[in-house]
Amino acid sequence: MKRTKTRTLPLCLTALLLTAASSASFAAGPPARPNVLLICVDDLKPLLGCYGSPLIQSPNIDRLAARGALLERAFCNQAVCSPSRNSLMTGLRPQTIGIYDLPTHFRDAIPDAVTVAQYFQRQGYRTEAMGKIFHVGHGNHEDALSWTVPHWRPKDGYQLKESTARARRNSRGGITGAPTECADVPDTAYADGQIADEAAARLRKAAAKPDEPFFMAIGFLRPHLPFMAPKKYWELYERSSFQPPKRQTPPEGAPAFAGTTWGELRAYSDMPEVGPLSLDQQRELIHGYHAAVSYMDAQLGRVLDALDASPLAKNTIIVLWGDHGWHLGDHGQWCKHTNYEQAARIPLVVVAPGVTAPGTRISALVETVDLYPTLCELAGLPALRGLDGTSIVPTLKNPATATKDAVFHVYPRGELLGRAVRTARYRLVEWKKIGAPAATAVIELYDYETDPEETSNLAAAKPAVVAQLRAMLATQPEAKSQIHFAGRRK
Repeated sequence: MKRTKTRTLPLCLTALLLTAASSASFAAGPPARPNVLLICVDDLKPLLGCYGSPLIQSPNIDRLAARGALLERAFCNQAVCSPSRNSLMTGLRPQTIGIYDLPTHFRDAIPDAVTVAQYFQRQGYRTEAMGKIFHVGHGNHEDALSWTVPHWRPKDGYQLKESTARARRNSRGGITGAPTECADVPDTAYADGQIADEAAARLRKAAAKPDEPFFMAIGFLRPHLPFMAPKKYWELYERSSFQPPKRQTPPEGAPAFAGTTWGELRAYSDMPEVGPLSLDQQRELIHGYHAAVSYMDAQLGRVLDALDASPLAKNTIIVLWGDHGWHLGDHGQWCKHTNYEQAARIPLVVVAPGVTAPGTRISALVETVDLYPTLCELAGLPALRGLDGTSIVPTLKNPATATKDAVFHVYPRGELLGRAVRTARYRLVEWKKIGAPAATAVIELYDYETDPEETSNLAAAKPAVVAQLRAMLATQPEAKSQIHFAGRRK
């Protein structure tokens, strides 16, 4: 057998090749850590083109959904601003924290909590926020620990400008203007236009520092009341095209306390302090909500344009999240503040380059607390223990893979807490005092396969389903009571 000779390279050439290979490897370096762009929208329900709405004009949310994954069954953990945002940022449900109101800051209950922004900050990210991320107001405040860069908010653009003649003093002693405003002003006359300006500027600055990953949170205020939008967004719609909901009564058999009296809306001028709205008032509010959504959508478009004009887009995770839904007259109700579908269901879009396929639609159940662990996994960060949520990355990779069988949310009514469990088909709400025996509970049950409009409480008719869902609810820890401190009115 003939032996093959091995050719030996000259020592100088070998050294040269090794040096070149080492330099190339060093130049390539580890893959860049992905940026995170978290977009929070106040009072945005899934009334969007990408969710099947035939009238709304939301082209920029729609284009965002087209480049990533749209979650069709996403739910908040409580349908009101502060507790919902606490869940987003801490990964904990309101019943775990013990805060269900607007004034109480989450660190009063959990002072050592590590927010998702803090966690990214500890991993070397620059964290910054503008607009509404945490709830600020009613005595509540921002969380400075979460942000590397101090939180930014517009100096003006919050109050009505053209409708002060319609203002009145509300029951809380403040002056409240009209619930809608159609003014012939530029987009930047209102806060969301200013927030978009700031966000675009921040993205341009970030593009100049590609080696410094960022976690950037942008919080748009509209379509939260008052429904303010420049005139051109109102003109996108014909008011006559809006039809108030056909059903304007509560579900049959539902407890009287389960619904909302929509005091938030009644505080505005031109709104009755008691009783229903006229059909004209309903159409004006529905029109105003649509206009406010389209205005916010246009500001989102400016932010996406700034991102896409930079090299950042290919390495940026984008999440668009609505903090809760909104009743637009269904069941005769307005605003949020319930456990019903229109208040609890939220829009959620996730764009994760290399993970989410463009245009993916996912029907698996998701809740707000899932976003914290999801963002960590998408960014390649170690999992943080003690969170209530579950990463949905397996679902984002394969929409047929569900991470849970049910989601959970709550809403308080006086001394009662309504704890809800939502499965793909049903929602059960168990109303009782915290810590009281299960036998004292008042139960609601809705079947979204046979009764998607929630016309009837089926708890008495389906005892086997009630027992099954209550067993699922019983796997959750007993809810904590709302925390109170001396000196703060309870």
